[in-house]
Amino acid sequence: MHPALDLSRVDALIASAIAAGRLPGCAIAVGRHDRLYALKAYGKRALVPTEQAMTEDTVFDLASLSKPVATATLLAQLVERGSLALDDRIGRHLPELNRPRTRAITVRQLLLHTAGLPHVNPLTDYGDPRTAIARTLAVDPVGVPGQRFLYSDVGFIWLGELVRRVSGQPLDALAQSALFAPLAMNDTRFAPPASWRPRIAPTEITKLRAPTPQLIHGIVHDPRAYRLGGIAGNAGVFSTAADLARYARMLLSGGELDGTRVLAAQSVAALTKPQLAGGILRTPGFDARSEYSRLRGKRLSASAFGHGGYTGTSLWVDPERDLFVVFLSNRVHPDATGNVIGLVGAVTDELVTAVEQLDDCAFLQNEVAPGIDVLQARGFDRLQGKRIGLVTHLAATTRAGVPTLDVLARAPGVTLGAVLTPEHGLESAREGRIADGAVPALGVPVYSLFGPTRRPDARMLRGLDALVVDLVDVGTRFYTYMSTLHEVLRAGAEHGLPVIVLDRPNPLGGVLVDGPVLDANVRSFVNHHPLPVVHGLSAGELATLIARDEGLSVQLEVIEARGWRREARFAQTGLRWRKPSPNLPRPESALLYPAVGLLESTNLSVGRGTTRPFELFGAPWLDARGVLAALASQRVPGVRFSTTKYTPSAAPYARTPCQGVRLQVTDPDAYRPVRTALAIAQALRARHPGEWDATNLPKLLGDSRTFDALLAGTQSSALPRLWDGELQAFREKRERVLLYRDCRR
Repeated sequence: MHPALDLSRVDALIASAIAAGRLPGCAIAVGRHDRLYALKAYGKRALVPTEQAMTEDTVFDLASLSKPVATATLLAQLVERGSLALDDRIGRHLPELNRPRTRAITVRQLLLHTAGLPHVNPLTDYGDPRTAIARTLAVDPVGVPGQRFLYSDVGFIWLGELVRRVSGQPLDALAQSALFAPLAMNDTRFAPPASWRPRIAPTEITKLRAPTPQLIHGIVHDPRAYRLGGIAGNAGVFSTAADLARYARMLLSGGELDGTRVLAAQSVAALTKPQLAGGILRTPGFDARSEYSRLRGKRLSASAFGHGGYTGTSLWVDPERDLFVVFLSNRVHPDATGNVIGLVGAVTDELVTAVEQLDDCAFLQNEVAPGIDVLQARGFDRLQGKRIGLVTHLAATTRAGVPTLDVLARAPGVTLGAVLTPEHGLESAREGRIADGAVPALGVPVYSLFGPTRRPDARMLRGLDALVVDLVDVGTRFYTYMSTLHEVLRAGAEHGLPVIVLDRPNPLGGVLVDGPVLDANVRSFVNHHPLPVVHGLSAGELATLIARDEGLSVQLEVIEARGWRREARFAQTGLRWRKPSPNLPRPESALLYPAVGLLESTNLSVGRGTTRPFELFGAPWLDARGVLAALASQRVPGVRFSTTKYTPSAAPYARTPCQGVRLQVTDPDAYRPVRTALAIAQALRARHPGEWDATNLPKLLGDSRTFDALLAGTQSSALPRLWDGELQAFREKRERVLLYRDCRR
């Protein structure tokens, strides 16, 4: 186990469940494609006839986890070799099924559990092992193939027989030679030998297999697989947590482990990519989002896939997070009353958190990529078959600098139906109200959300299946792109359209939270939500917060950026800066925007119409040296001030020479934008009580108490105490929506 991995919360969860009798014990494993972080055993392997301690090398009956680990993976190999295709009709390979009620069923439908077959067939069908398969193949559907999800052991028994006939080898022999042995899964097999029995976790005491109750130990628990000699497509594999970790690492590595390849990368993608199946999300072999996916917890990404087993087993793999979690128990021991469903989900969440807080801080120093890159790497899975409206501008690009608009316009399986743009338009270069337009090269309309309407309306949304948002925010409450996102969320709720946010790092970082929380009576399109001036949230996190605060019934999904640490400001992400609005040409402009921009509602020039907007301020009447002296006396942390002269080309003093003060952030960790703005305000008030007009300052500051205290002469260093309480309450609420780790902790 990694010595720094904190499993204290996992330990407590499992200890409590064992004490409550929900399971006798378990083994867990967690890791990434190239490493195993933890392998740990808890509690007892056996309670009867004698107690035995659980060990890390305990062998468990995987039950239905056998379906993906053996049957579906072997089928993926056979498809890769050209022996069959997923969309083959099953009757092509199993002639018994080439009859009226089953001939339309495909291999894919069986893997997705949409073949319409019943969950099980009667145990009497398995009375004679010589005829059991024939009787099972005679089962007819109870639903229309392809219409809805019906989880079926019968279907996977069919698939096990399909593997045997197409390969010409018994299922267990093929699994051993083509999968388990090449992956060095030395403690994994169907029908384990008697020599393994001391390490095998017993399952249930049952009356169904002998005249007197017997403990099932070393023999498959599933009654149908048992009657098939312990070798079936639906159950029968025994394995350890360490071996399943190797299997998961193979999947995360694109089909290869330690130099041995068992699947091509495209075969892994076909096996593990979630797709709609009868109204739920499955992969050809794994679960993704269904009534059976409660074991996945809440912290895995939308691309995660996995499976559970009746005996208390679970494997979940998350390619987006490059993470897997194995949980193996014998919760049915000794009397089948144990229950681990809630426990497995909670343990999975805590393991995800533990790994993120540990080595992720080194791991995340690697390449940072926005949500559009993540979506593209996943084959645009969340948008397949959808006609989308894209809320974006050309500043939103991939890590390589390709606009999100261009990527989604040519994404396979995705139809771009409309483009919706925020303030400054598609090119992020215009000022004032913007009219609708078009992108002739793409043949789609462009609707302005900074014109007559600021919320998408029925005309804009006609014929769309989802709204996708990719906007470059700068982490400041009064920057309008998040106001636009807010209106998109409301439109999604109003029109029943899902909203998918392609997330990206906050250029200010995700740690700093600064300034008073907005007064309710000054809300506007600019100040759209009760936030502090600097909120420290990504667009996806902020969207989640807004939806929760307002109780919006919108189907919101966030495609997380990859590799971002909360404490990383823009310069530390390795991303290219493409100005998101005309007056933020540099990352330094964005860093100073919440400070100097806060003063823009007064009669100051804030550098618009210069090469350094928001990095300086001034006016024709300004005594720059006097203001500089007043600032020096306040000892503003993290910022250096110097005098300058400039002539802006934009209002309020277009083409008029100005005396000014230039700002440079010297210590980003010590810098506090709102404290900086209020120090400037105090210096201006002291030096220019007649010239400086602060009447409209509350429009952006959003807090009357702070404004009144400023006018009353309260020192700028004391003003933050006025909002300490509300800021702490916001931080606590904010914690519930955070998606990215703060690696300083």
